[in-house]
Amino acid sequence: MSLLSRKATCNSHGQDSSYFLGWVEYEKNPYDEVLNPKGIIQMGLAENQLSFDLLERWVDMNPDVSGFKREGKSIFRELALFQDYHGLPAFKKSLVDFMAKIRGNKVSFDPHHLVLTAGSTPANETLMFCLADPGDAFLLPTPYYPGFDRDLKWRPEVELVPIQCTSANNFQLTQSALQQAYQDAQKRNLTVKGIMITNPSNPLGTTMSPNELNLLIDFIADNPHMHLISDEIYSGTVFNSPSFVSVMEILNHRNLLHSQLSNRVHLVYSLSKDLGLPGFRVGAIYSQNDTVVENATKMSSFGLPSSQTQHLLSAMLGDHNFTTNYISENQKRLKRRHKMLVSGLEKAGIRCLNSNAGLFCWVDMRHLLHSNTFEAEMQLWKKIVYEVRLNISPGSSCHCTEPGWFRVCFANMSEDTLNLAMKRLKDFVLHSATGNRSSRSTVQYSNGNSRRSNSLAKWVFRLSCRDREQEDR
Repeated sequence: MSLLSRKATCNSHGQDSSYFLGWVEYEKNPYDEVLNPKGIIQMGLAENQLSFDLLERWVDMNPDVSGFKREGKSIFRELALFQDYHGLPAFKKSLVDFMAKIRGNKVSFDPHHLVLTAGSTPANETLMFCLADPGDAFLLPTPYYPGFDRDLKWRPEVELVPIQCTSANNFQLTQSALQQAYQDAQKRNLTVKGIMITNPSNPLGTTMSPNELNLLIDFIADNPHMHLISDEIYSGTVFNSPSFVSVMEILNHRNLLHSQLSNRVHLVYSLSKDLGLPGFRVGAIYSQNDTVVENATKMSSFGLPSSQTQHLLSAMLGDHNFTTNYISENQKRLKRRHKMLVSGLEKAGIRCLNSNAGLFCWVDMRHLLHSNTFEAEMQLWKKIVYEVRLNISPGSSCHCTEPGWFRVCFANMSEDTLNLAMKRLKDFVLHSATGNRSSRSTVQYSNGNSRRSNSLAKWVFRLSCRDREQEDR
């Protein structure tokens, strides 16, 4: 008899993924400009620090809110005492208004259909508990966020079946891939309860097209036992065309917003990415299914944002001048930083998928592999972590079907740190191109600004374009 439960001793948490192992190595040797300039730079963390000064300025200008006062009088006692798990009505109203604003007010949201959670992780897990039994399956387009292997499988015990998307069409969803995934699940005798997507995509940094969203709506319409979950936590990070289209807009455009089908479409949101507040642990489920809302609300008692957090953010999101300026300025800063990363990668002879959203790029390093295998991808990843000292996420951790793709984050560091990361990567590529296989103790990753380095970079860039089915990704 085991001393601990099956849940505590099982290995389905996903913690052994290279996605999490990279974090472990970073924590052992974190880069610091002064204290540890040769440390590992964290490029595996999708965190938005680019507009934090705007948040700090708002807090400084509203001391009563952060000091828990209303009209000069303390409301600390009011916020500190018991609150039920429906959440503060003022905050829920401010949050749905913010969600609508990000979507250009093309759709509106009813706060009575909103369930608060302590971040998007419990929101997704709660939906699994509401929609599926252990052993049931959800279909997910690949590549997908590595944390889903933990969030959806560990405690809910849901099986994840990949919808295999490829670089041949820039990883867009197709009907044939969707049907193939469904058939694969049926061959495994799995009960498919739905499809889960991230829009904008993590890790691709792209928005789903209306055609893709319509394909998903049509699919669940033809399968009345299925649900569609749209994780839209990056909806406010879209910095370039095409613009973001929510699944709720598709339902509205097709006059399905108040249909029976809409009861099987559920949205996940959070303030971790759009507002850059992951430490505040604010997430939400939006569903027009009353039974889902009722039961998810009961489950939310296991993890809610604090009343103090809700109070502060209610005032912040209720400040329409602030949110208008923040959304606009944040998108400008993301666009500028994205351009810096793409430019730095190109100077190292590396291309990436053409993206318009998110806090990362989907980077193509297939030309740096010594063979077209996932073993070669892992060898390259280890060199980048231990020799180049950059923590990036390998595509295999995202269930990508093609070796050599990596997710690289750009919004969680200063410009100087990003420039240093690009210099390190460029030097690594140049050493690899010239056959310089120096050991970790002797390789020096410097600026490399000589004419010879520039010509090598151009040569490596030509190599990176080899065997491409499409030139512009």
